[in-house]
Amino acid sequence: MTKYIEEEPSDAGLMGAIADVGGVTPEALRLLLTLMAGYPIAAVYTKYIAEVPFKTLHHTFFFSCGAGLCYFNYGADTYHSLLGILVTYLLVLFLRHNIKLMIGLNFVFHMTYLLLGYFFTSSNEYDILWTMPHCILVLRLIGFGFDVSDGLKAQEALSNEQKETALPQVPSLLELLAFAYFPSGFLIGPQFPLRRYQNFINGDYRQHEGNVEAGMRRLATGIFYLIVCQVGLSFLPDSYFLTPEFAQVGFIKRIYLLGFWAKFSLYKYISCWLLTEGALIYIGFTYKGKDEHGQPDWSGCSNVKLILLETGNTMEHYVQSFNVNTNQWVGQYIYKRLKFLNNRTISYGAALGFLAIWHGYHSGYYMAFVMEYIVVTTEKQITNFYDKVVLPRYGHFLNNSDVYKVLYFVALKSYNIVYMGWCLAAFVFLKYERWIVVFGAVNYYGFIYLLLWAAFYQSYRHFTRKSSKSNEDVTGAKSKTQ
Repeated sequence: MTKYIEEEPSDAGLMGAIADVGGVTPEALRLLLTLMAGYPIAAVYTKYIAEVPFKTLHHTFFFSCGAGLCYFNYGADTYHSLLGILVTYLLVLFLRHNIKLMIGLNFVFHMTYLLLGYFFTSSNEYDILWTMPHCILVLRLIGFGFDVSDGLKAQEALSNEQKETALPQVPSLLELLAFAYFPSGFLIGPQFPLRRYQNFINGDYRQHEGNVEAGMRRLATGIFYLIVCQVGLSFLPDSYFLTPEFAQVGFIKRIYLLGFWAKFSLYKYISCWLLTEGALIYIGFTYKGKDEHGQPDWSGCSNVKLILLETGNTMEHYVQSFNVNTNQWVGQYIYKRLKFLNNRTISYGAALGFLAIWHGYHSGYYMAFVMEYIVVTTEKQITNFYDKVVLPRYGHFLNNSDVYKVLYFVALKSYNIVYMGWCLAAFVFLKYERWIVVFGAVNYYGFIYLLLWAAFYQSYRHFTRKSSKSNEDVTGAKSKTQ
């Protein structure tokens, strides 16, 4: 398997030497060390600071640790995040009583700054640069602006969700800095509102037990997924799918290889989220309430629903289980804020468009989100057709056939694997010149089968409506003759 892109030389020094031994880039090694640093930070805070009544000490500790880790990763580029936090604080401080102006300026400033950052730094790869934590910060500060504006509204004008995040008082700059740089949340997420941070500092979650054990279990799970990811991608590296060798493999094998590669690629993100979530659980930050057994539920900042991810059969299951906090943020601050449009389709399209723009300029992001919309819509059409047309006619036979049940399970799992490969390819390969090579290597099967279904479904609807109209005309004619 030939390399598509020649690897750049590693940084000099100790970090570069360790990275070379591990077969990763220095940037990736720093990222992993930063995620793991959340655990000793959590241990120090729990033992020495958690019970101290002076909140300033808490804010100073988290700001210092988070900003220090940011500098460890990005050096002088840390100023980008500091500038963003300062601008938002000044906008909130001086313009919060002009809600529309404050929210508008806050939104435009952060999205413009982020997109300019992408423009000047992006390459063909997923870059581990200052823009990576900055895209997390952008959502956090935009959401913070909305929460401040909600705090100025009457309680009856807010939804239950907004009541939980609204900020009736403007925090100090130090508190905002601590919230933005929270050590196990600033680098890759997850998203959480300032109210959660305040509840944590106030000790609202400290009375509940089991967080340390739950955090360590999440850590172990994250390490397991990281190992599986590294082993899997060592056999199926991204570069392989851009080679003539891949295009010459049998078609069925090709689409399954692409599907398994997509699974391993997802594990790269999932492992990082699990590692950072484990640190948040360990420190007691993620309390969600009591579960069905009356035990503390520490999944309040979970960014992945592992059981649904691994047992789901549709693209919608992936959407519901992957990058959960970001999707919830978009739902709360974009989709639901467009309620005045009175059109769910437009709101959903706008939310997906925002997500694509937030990721960057690469065409692969836009293709991936367009495919998500089309595939999820198609799945709903197929489910509707199956429930309303197939089952009423053949349900008795199908539901009592063990052979059919096995075939149904195999078909769904196969679809789950091969279409995930198709949908994720553009997201990973980013540039049109690259992802179109992968699409071509698998004969554009994703487009073809979606078009075939669309042609069948629209034809079926057309003839069904035509037949229904003919029956109504016949019935009407009989009524007149009588």
